Amino acid sequence: MSNLDDFRFQSHELLLQLDAATTHLMMLVAARQVEGDSWIDATNRQKLAYEAWATFLNAPKIDPLPVLDGRAAGSYAPSAD
Repeated sequence: MSNLDDFRFQSHELLLQLDAATTHLMMLVAARQVEGDSWIDATNRQKLAYEAWATFLNAPKIDPLPVLDGRAAGSYAPSAD
C-alpha cells in the first residue's frame, strides 16, 4: 500500500470517529441534555477524537527506514552503490 493510501485510510478512520463523537454531541444538544455526566463524557470523547485527527494531520512526514535499509530518501528501491 502506498503512503497516500495509508494516509487516506488512517485519516478516514479518524474522521469517522470524530464524526460519530460530534453527532452524539449534537444529539445531546437537540435533546437539551447539555449538563451532567453524559454531557461531560460526550464532550471529552469529541475533544479526544478531534485531537487524535489533528495530531495525525500535523505529524512529521519522515521515513526513518532509508537510514536503516540503505535506500535513498524518498525512494522504494535500494540505493545504487
